[in-house]
Amino acid sequence: MREQAIYIITFTAELHYLLNMKVRENKGESTERATLHKALLTSGLVKHLKQPSYNQQTERRLIQVQGKPVSETIIEERR
Repeated sequence: MREQAIYIITFTAELHYLLNMKVRENKGESTERATLHKALLTSGLVKHLKQPSYNQQTERRLIQVQGKPVSETIIEERR
């Protein structure tokens, strides 16, 4: 488990470094975001990028739950 965490942290750091290098190489781009997206696509880390949805989200209603809070139940079950 610990080795996996170390691998993930190392991989993430290397990825961050490489992407920053790509951004610096392409200073002529209109925005840093566009450069980052291009680097991700070129490197093959992503196949396509979804455009953000600007649709307004529906309002969520809270529901009443009897008994203990759900968070307490989850913590107890994990012990």
